Amino acid sequence: MRSTRSSFAMQAPSAPHWSTRWLALRDRWLADPRFRHWAARFPPTRWIARRRATAVFDLVAGFVYSQVLSACVQLRLFELLAHGPLPLHELAPRVALDDSAARRLLDAAAALRLVERRAGGVYGLGPLGGALVGNEAIAAMVEHHRTLYSDLADPVGLLRARRGASALARLWPYARSPAPGDLSAQQVADYSALMSLSHSLVADEVLDAHDFGRHRRLLDVGGGEGLFAERAALRAPRLHCTVFDLPAVAQRARTRLACSVVGARMEVVGGDFFADPLPGGADLATLLRVVHDHEDDAALDLLRRVRTALVPGGTLLVAEPMADTAGARAMGDAYFGIYLYAMGQGRPRSRHELTRLLREAGFERVRALATAQPLQTGLLRARVPCLS
Repeated sequence: MRSTRSSFAMQAPSAPHWSTRWLALRDRWLADPRFRHWAARFPPTRWIARRRATAVFDLVAGFVYSQVLSACVQLRLFELLAHGPLPLHELAPRVALDDSAARRLLDAAAALRLVERRAGGVYGLGPLGGALVGNEAIAAMVEHHRTLYSDLADPVGLLRARRGASALARLWPYARSPAPGDLSAQQVADYSALMSLSHSLVADEVLDAHDFGRHRRLLDVGGGEGLFAERAALRAPRLHCTVFDLPAVAQRARTRLACSVVGARMEVVGGDFFADPLPGGADLATLLRVVHDHEDDAALDLLRRVRTALVPGGTLLVAEPMADTAGARAMGDAYFGIYLYAMGQGRPRSRHELTRLLREAGFERVRALATAQPLQTGLLRARVPCLS
């Protein structure tokens, strides 16, 4: 019979790790107003306290910042300034605002580095505003956020409500339809156009990261209106491409690609990739911003269907913003996490989570490929095992 002492030793919980104790102590300090008051005045910690106070205020004011950007986009302010700096009295009538309102918007935009106040009382493009000139995809996303913001007007209500009951879910009808393959052309028009613009944000990054010229046939699953497949065909002159998407979306792709210079190498197939077999024979498949739209079981089912469609030794590229991306964690978990929740399904995943799903689906040799903008385009490459 074991002694009481040994029995206690077996049952006693292990001591918490030193980091756990330290973080608990830090939490108590940060929550203590007296400590914060002291840290804001103590020279060695003052700069940290001020930086954190600024970061907290930026979180509080973030919605206002985004609405300043939205106003600039709606008024096409950046396109106006792209032709050269302008004084207030010329800018105000061109954006249909009185001088007082125009000055308030311009000063706010200047504080956010969207525009710049320059000598002589003129306003020019700022470094962030300049990056938006001619970028239709970003402009469309900014305007699209009106729908998301309407859902976020009551964030607790959004989180407590039944998923799929939001305004954003109504924009993405396939996310709540029991039969997405039956959606009409009118039902898919808005989201199909937005998805096409979204693909334009990531197309060149994916094409730069992998040599498409090594392949003979591409299957772009959930390929929308065919923008990415078309660009791939332009990059790789011997590549034949098949775009697979919902029937109503596929018809839009056929119409768009009918006049393409690579139209002879393009095929468009309509179907539901959860209900219909994918076209076979491709040695390369792409999933651009598709996997994160679905829960784990559905994502795994999709990956298995893609693996079955590829030839032995074939390659799959999965491109989407990923959680836990260094320098972009807020974009992955905060922005896309809440966006997909409002959409009604899906979630952002880390590279490690996607790797696990790919391996469970039967892929091997999974590796991450570097992209120019990992904030918006994480990229994984995986292989179908060769026949032994």
